[in-house]
Amino acid sequence: MKEGRVLVQISHPAHVHFFKNFLGECEEEGLETKIIIRDKDLVINLLNQYGHEFDVILSQKEDGPIGAIDQLKYGLNTLRSAREFEADLIAAVGGTAASHASTFNKAKSLVFTDTEHATIQNRITFPFADRICTPVSYTENINDRQVRYPGYHELSYLHPERFSPDPTVLDEINADESDTLVIIRLVAWDAIHDLGKEGISNINRYISKLENQGARVLITSESELPPTFKEYVISVSPHRIHHLMYYADLFVGESGTMAIESAVLGTPSVFISPLRAGVLSELEEEYKLLYNFNGEGRHQRGLEKAVSLLNTSEKVWHQRRENMLKDKIDTTGFITDQVKIMLGE
Repeated sequence: MKEGRVLVQISHPAHVHFFKNFLGECEEEGLETKIIIRDKDLVINLLNQYGHEFDVILSQKEDGPIGAIDQLKYGLNTLRSAREFEADLIAAVGGTAASHASTFNKAKSLVFTDTEHATIQNRITFPFADRICTPVSYTENINDRQVRYPGYHELSYLHPERFSPDPTVLDEINADESDTLVIIRLVAWDAIHDLGKEGISNINRYISKLENQGARVLITSESELPPTFKEYVISVSPHRIHHLMYYADLFVGESGTMAIESAVLGTPSVFISPLRAGVLSELEEEYKLLYNFNGEGRHQRGLEKAVSLLNTSEKVWHQRRENMLKDKIDTTGFITDQVKIMLGE
């Protein structure tokens, strides 16, 4: 890899997963990197688990949408970090602060996105980004700096070349592979592109219907749940959650990222949300690994689908996953290639 300095900006736990294998390759090849982060929920926990050093450049008292003043601070602190590190490239997912900082610095910006409905963020990011990488399923043509690739963000860490499931995760929840496990994910709906949305309300109905089918329900939630749901809350460490998702029989939830993660792992996924994205649509229409439910009555329709999927053979999901993987690449390799190209320009 050509010599250069890459500043990696991380604002969300999913970004840690996205870049972790790329960071490992940089270390192997002697490329200098520095990680800067927005102090958000699990980011620090995950980076520590993976053994990466980092600088916190924006601290927030509460999670939620980043306000205009904090966004300005984030951009200025990113610019300051880029200058101090003498960065040649700033890489980020979403990339608002990264693209703005690169405008006033010698460093170029490499932005990855798969979220069409992040309209405000996209509007203030894309005009300033030097390169914008999107999956081929991304539904919008952005500009002549857009580069499409046949993959998903989640395949940077869940592609078979990067991920090997560990069955010992089942020991952590006193389960075995013969158990029927259903993961339910509830989100806080506080990202800027989520404002005004609402999530699953009658969680008791979901639990009852799924348990009647012989399933064990496991819940993971961004917000604290009432004590009555304590027995259902997943106790697995955040850096181990993907192993549990692999061995689960079904995912039901409001998190687009976790819905996609489950699907690419071959675990059928029911995504219940008013939000749409090209990646989600492709996984449903092309590979039938994921089912989207939005609009009126989405909660009831999603629950009915979830119950029906429990009767589908595991072989079906394995074959559908194989069909998807034949068409898709190891996204980490694509990240590395784009960095090489931009450092060489």
